[in-house]
Amino acid sequence: MNAGAGNVNISSLRPEWTRIEILADCLGRERVGECVSDERLVRLKELLAEVEQLRQAPESPWQVLLGANWQPLAYDLLAMALAPEIEPRIGWLYQQLQSGVPSLYPSVALLRELLALDEIETGAFYWLIDEESPLRRARLLSLEGQHPHQCIVPGQGVVARLMGWPQTTVVPPGATRVRVQARWQDLVLPEECMSQLVEFLYWARERSTVVGEWGGLDCGGPVALFAGPSGTGKTFAAGALANELGWPLYRVDLGALVSKYIGETEKNLNRLFDAAHGQSLVLLFDEADSLFGQRGEIKDARDRYANMEVSHLLARIEAHHGPVILTTNMRQQLDSAFARRFQVVIDFPRPDAAARSLLWSRMLPPNAPNAPDLDPVFIGKAVNMTGGSIRNSALHAAYLAAGTGQSLGLPQVALAVWREMAKDGREVSPLDLGDLARWLPDAVERFRS
Repeated sequence: MNAGAGNVNISSLRPEWTRIEILADCLGRERVGECVSDERLVRLKELLAEVEQLRQAPESPWQVLLGANWQPLAYDLLAMALAPEIEPRIGWLYQQLQSGVPSLYPSVALLRELLALDEIETGAFYWLIDEESPLRRARLLSLEGQHPHQCIVPGQGVVARLMGWPQTTVVPPGATRVRVQARWQDLVLPEECMSQLVEFLYWARERSTVVGEWGGLDCGGPVALFAGPSGTGKTFAAGALANELGWPLYRVDLGALVSKYIGETEKNLNRLFDAAHGQSLVLLFDEADSLFGQRGEIKDARDRYANMEVSHLLARIEAHHGPVILTTNMRQQLDSAFARRFQVVIDFPRPDAAARSLLWSRMLPPNAPNAPDLDPVFIGKAVNMTGGSIRNSALHAAYLAAGTGQSLGLPQVALAVWREMAKDGREVSPLDLGDLARWLPDAVERFRS
């Protein structure tokens, strides 16, 4: 016996699929002028009685998924949309009955025919598939394709929830999985910053309590803005948050979503958030100011549609249930209308000397053969660098030591820091290295030879 939530008997759903198969078989026979036998009609009545009783049973899988007070037609719609994923042969039956529709899911026209709806039932049917209906708002169903061949498709994860199957994460279009080896205790941030990160965790974890039990306002999200210079740990903190929640982190590729063709950006955003809906994951919009900057003056049609894209994104983020993190290096460029949507705004400052020293001690390989002069506290005080630059420099210094067969000491660190600073394309002065500069000439000479 398979069991879903609460050890529900999933085998009790078998009459649903048998009924749909017989309905499809009967429709196929009627279309070619064959009569449906009395035996088949009697069996259909028996199955209808079984499924109606099943749907109202307290421990029914339907009750676990939906709760009570749904009309019979809603159950029919859900069952027929879910059936191809649970019993694949039903999908092939659908395809035989709708040869002009390239889908294993039932079309709107096919469902009306299968259920033999009268005029009143047809009105109720169209209400149930309207985007404002409870089924659509709960993302239990969606419509795919173009009219008149639109198909009714189950929402993401609905089949797994009904059947008690393991939830599989579907990668949202335009997003890439980011695996950050970051633990909560690895974060080196000011106390105020850490407190705000904890508060964001509360927003993500306690929705069921505040909204479900206490009746609090459901405002979507939560959405956080991580603002600060490059290399200050914004993405690392997002990874630590995701790991603390036990959820995967997905970075959204804005370049893949934004299209020069009018209307395509909105479609791409819809695909992203529709796929992310109901999944336990964290969305990360890196360098959000590139899309979410201040809405400009409307001078032409392109400007008008650019502003519409921003407004559409605001609406989708606000409606999304799940953590969304946006990062920016230029907080001042973000539209104030967008900023009001954030539950938490966290500033990531450049690390002070104490934080830099701690970062150096953590980033230098723990098992490296350290020279006696290697002192993370000294290095942290000497050079003003971000956490990202410290990570790069520490690793570069380690490879310099390993490649030359030497101990890891200040000459390797000095050269690594010099190289890291030069990445910006500016001319680096020894003064930029502070007290570490006196090891630089020796390092350059040793590594040139």
